[in-house]
Amino acid sequence: MGTSISVLCHFCSDTDYESEGGEYGQERRALLASQERQAVVSLVKLFENDRRINFYEGEPLKSLTILAHSDVQHLQLSAATAFSEISEYDVRPVSREALKPMLYLLQSAYVDVQHCASAALGNLAGVKENKRLIVEMGGVDCLVRQMLSPSTDAQINSVGCITNLAADEDNKLAIAKSGALVPLTRLARSTDLRVQRNATGALLNMTHRADLRIMLVEAGSVAVLVELLEAKDEDTQYYAVTALSNIAVDDSGRDILWSSQPELISVLLKTLQKPNIKLQSQVVLTLRNLASDERYQVAVVAHGGLDALLPLLKSSYTLLIMSAAACLRNLSIHPDNEAPIVHAGFLPELLDLVLQMDEPELQCHVISTLRNFGANNGSNKQLFIDAGLLDRVRMAIEDKRVDPKVRCELAAALSVFALNDQLWRPIVELGFCELLVNLMRCKHAETEYNACLAIGTLVGKNLVEVYAELMRLWQKPGTCLRAQLVHILTLAEYAGTGVRSVALWIIMALLNSGKGDLPQRISHDTQIIDAVEVITKTNALPENGNGPSSWTILPSIFGSKGKDVDRVERPPSASTLTSSSSSSTAIDCSGLDDEFQRTHSLALQVLSMTRGIPGACR
Repeated sequence: MGTSISVLCHFCSDTDYESEGGEYGQERRALLASQERQAVVSLVKLFENDRRINFYEGEPLKSLTILAHSDVQHLQLSAATAFSEISEYDVRPVSREALKPMLYLLQSAYVDVQHCASAALGNLAGVKENKRLIVEMGGVDCLVRQMLSPSTDAQINSVGCITNLAADEDNKLAIAKSGALVPLTRLARSTDLRVQRNATGALLNMTHRADLRIMLVEAGSVAVLVELLEAKDEDTQYYAVTALSNIAVDDSGRDILWSSQPELISVLLKTLQKPNIKLQSQVVLTLRNLASDERYQVAVVAHGGLDALLPLLKSSYTLLIMSAAACLRNLSIHPDNEAPIVHAGFLPELLDLVLQMDEPELQCHVISTLRNFGANNGSNKQLFIDAGLLDRVRMAIEDKRVDPKVRCELAAALSVFALNDQLWRPIVELGFCELLVNLMRCKHAETEYNACLAIGTLVGKNLVEVYAELMRLWQKPGTCLRAQLVHILTLAEYAGTGVRSVALWIIMALLNSGKGDLPQRISHDTQIIDAVEVITKTNALPENGNGPSSWTILPSIFGSKGKDVDRVERPPSASTLTSSSSSSTAIDCSGLDDEFQRTHSLALQVLSMTRGIPGACR
C-alpha cells in the first residue's frame, strides 16, 4: 500500500501547499477542488490507520470515486493505484458501484492509469460474480482497446484480465464477439514472455466451446498455437498444447488440423521430449484426442509415436501412465496398429496394468485397448493367450477390490473376445461362462448387459462345446443360468429393456439349437414362459401397427471398440460402436431406439417356438 500512500500524501500536505509561493503554489492549489482535497485526506487516514476496512463501499469508495473522476492525472493514478493494491489482498464479490470507477479509469487518457485499473479488474475477475458483472458493464470493450496499446504493461494486465473473464462459461461468447480473438492471437506472438503467456492462456480458455473453436480458427489462432509448442516458456507451451487438445476434440477440429498443420505430430513428439511431467501428459492427451481420427491413428504410429509412449507407460508417475494408456487405447482402434504395438513391447506392460486395482480409470483404458485387439479377428491371438490375457481378466473379475466400472469393462471385453474365432474356445474351456453367468446378476446394469451379451455371442457360435457348458450351468447351484435369465426377464420395464432383448434372443437360440434337452427344459419352465408372456403384454407394438413383425437371428454383432476422448475440461470415456465381421450368428444390438418393439417381437417368437415343442407349458 506504500505507493498509493506516498502519492496521496504528496497531495494532501497542507504545509507543502502553504510553503509553495508564487505562481506554482497557486496552480497546485487550483488543481485540488475541495472535494478532492477531502477525499485525499480521508483516504490517507484510512490507509495509515486501518487496512482491514472495506474500500469497496461507503466513504472509502466514495473518496476513491471522486479521485477517479478528477481531471488531474496524479489523482486518477492515485485512485487506480489504490484499487490495484487493495485488490491484491482483498478479493471479494463487489457491487456495480465499486466497479464503475475502475471501468472509468480504464478509459483514462493516461497509460499508467489504465495499467493500474486493468490490474485491479484482473484481480477482482478471479471471483465468479465479478467476472460476469465486469462483462455486463462493458468492461471487455475497454480491455480490448487496451490490448491494442503499445505499452507492454497495459498489454500484460488487459490480456490477464481477459483470461480471467474467459474462465467463466457465460462470458466466452461476449468476449469472442467483442473482437478480442484477433488481438489475442497477435499478442500470443509477442516477444514479451508475459504478454505471450497471458494471451495463450486466454486463447486456451476460449477453446472450451465448439462454436468458439470455429471462431478461433477463423481468427488464425491454430497456426499460432502450433508455433507456440516450441515457445521458450513451458507454461505457454502447456497452454498451447491444451488448446490444441481441445480443438482436436471434435471431427471438424481434427479435419482443420489435418489439412492445415501437416507437421503437428512431429512437433508434438518433439515437445514430448521436454522433462516436464505436466507438459508431457498434456501432449500425450492431445495425441489421444487426435487419435480419435483414423488418419491420426496411422500417422502417430508412422511418426514413431509408439517409441515415445512406451517409456511413459513404464513411468513411475501415474499421470504419465494414465495419459499414455488413454492414447494407446485410441491408437489400438485401427487394426493395422495391433502388430506394431505388440512388437514394440507393450503387451506385458498392458497385462500388468490390468491388475492395477488402485487406479480404476487406468485399468479401464488398458482393458479397452485389449478389447480393441480382440475385435481384430484377422491377427494371431495365441500370443495374447500365451502372455496370460485371459488369466489376468479372470483374476481382475474375481478380485473383491475391483471397481464396478472396471468389472463392466472386463465384461465388455469378454463379449468381444467371445466373438473372436481364436479366443472363444479358450473362454469356454477355461470356465468363463460360469463367471459371465454370475455377472448377469451383479446389480450393475451395464455389466449385466455386457455379460449377457457375451453369453449370447457364444450361443451364436452354434457349437456343441458352448451348448454343453450352458447345459452344465443351466441348474447349477450358485451359478444357475436359468435363474439369471428369469431375473433379467422380470426386470422393471425401463430398467432392463436392452438386456431383456439379449436374454430373449439367447432363449430363442437355445430353443432353435436342437442340442440336448435345453429346448424341452425351457418350454416346460413355467417361470420363463410366464415372464415372456408378461413382456408380450407390457411391450406391445403401437396401435398403428408400425414396427417389425419379427426379429430374426442376424449374421453379425456390433462389438464396441473402446475410444477415449478428452471432452475439453473433463476426460470421460466414450465408446463407439464398430462393426466386427464374423461368421457366427448373434443378435444385432446396435440400436435401442425401437427396443420396446424389439423385445415384444422377440417375446412373441419365443412363445411361438415353445408351442411347437411337445409338453410345453402353453
